[in-house]
Order: sequence, then C-alpha cells, then structure tokens
Amino acid sequence: MTRSLNGKVAVVTGAGSGIGRAIAIRLAEDTAKIAIWDINAEGAAETARLVEAAGGTAIALTVDCSDKAAIHAAAEETRARLGPVAILVNNAGIAPFTPFMDIDDDLFDKVIHINLRGPYLLTKEVLPDMLAAGWGRVINITSSSVQSGSFAQGHYVSSKGGLMGMTKALALEFAASGVTFNMVPPGFIDTPMLRAAPIDAEAFAQTLPMKRIGKPEDIAAACAYLASEEASYITGQTISTNGGRYMGSH
Repeated sequence: MTRSLNGKVAVVTGAGSGIGRAIAIRLAEDTAKIAIWDINAEGAAETARLVEAAGGTAIALTVDCSDKAAIHAAAEETRARLGPVAILVNNAGIAPFTPFMDIDDDLFDKVIHINLRGPYLLTKEVLPDMLAAGWGRVINITSSSVQSGSFAQGHYVSSKGGLMGMTKALALEFAASGVTFNMVPPGFIDTPMLRAAPIDAEAFAQTLPMKRIGKPEDIAAACAYLASEEASYITGQTISTNGGRYMGSH
C-alpha cells in the first residue's frame, strides 16, 4: 500500500547502498522527495538514478554524516534544492567486529562518533525545519544487537544502545510538537555490510525462527509506515524487523 507523503523532503543517510538505498527508493515510491546523503559519492549517485528511473525525485550529496560542518552544508543545499526537511532517517553507520580486549580507545571513539554523535548532529540540524512545520519524522536505524547482544561488538552495540536511548528521550521531549521519533532495529539483513562481516550468513539464517535472511526492503517497509501520516500517534517505539530473532517490548 502506498502512503502518499505529498512531496515532503526526506533525508536518508548512508543511502548509497544496502538498507539506506532500499529506504530511499521506498520513500520515493510514497512520493517523498529524497536527499541521499552518503560518504560514497558513486553509491549515492546510483541510488538517485534508481529513484529517478522509477519516476521519483532525488538528489545525491557526498556527506560525512558525522562531520558537523558537512552536515550543515548538506542541509543547506537540500533546503535550497528540495525544501525544508520533514523526514530524517539516520541509517549511516559502521559495524566492526572486534573482541572487547582488542578494541583500542580510538576505535571505540570512532564508532561512537559515527553511530551516535552523527545522528545527534543530524537531528539537531534538521529538527528546526520539522518544528516550524508542526510535522516531522525522525527514524533511527538501531540494531537487534541492542536487544540480544552481539559477539565481539561491544563498541557497536554501545553506540546503537545510546541511539535507542536518545530516540526515547527526544520522543518524550517533543511529543506535543507533531514530530515523532521512532526506531527500526534490523535483524539479519542481506546487505554489503553483512556480506563483508566475518559470519557464515546462511548458517546463521538457519538459527532464526523464519530460517532466512531478511531483505533491505523489509526495513524500508517499516520505515515507510513510521514516516506516514498513519503513524502520527506512534513515538518512542521500536518496530523490530528481525524474522522473530527477538520478541519483546523494547
């Protein structure tokens, strides 16, 4: 079912591949105008081409989504070319595997910088647009590892757990403003990042209740619902899209 977003502007970070690309394409199908922000210029341009080939509107910007000055410049360009931002999907992130005792301080700081501080800066940059409009959607892509833990990912799970906490805090603070804050923690999803991970994906898939790996489009569908008018009474919530890997209230 297509939920019309009436040309509202959506910023999707890390949309040059994988889950971010699927989200950008799906929101475009729902008539949002898409600003694709990714550090990978080639990937961002390809996502924009795919959106436009399907009849949508998109711009591709090369952005380090953890750099404050770069975020501000990209937001200004997005506003100039598309309009004020109504939807933000914080998807950009890194997910290294490192045994805890081998994590050095610089790597820990890097993961927090990209996965937690980045969404903080992005939200702070575009939230005024949403507050002025009395309507907005911030959707944070967290991780099912926050719910279940993840081996050799103490830095990653810490960053995503922080993002979960921030989502709930902002959902409460801005609940009366017309802006909602929700999160989608992907389970085991078939992406370039997963294929590069030190995991036997097919073997792990057999441990899941659904016995299969999820698709980026599964995450995109959850985001499309949260971005829609129909989700206006939902804030501070988690849509766990994981094939039954984790079932719980948070």
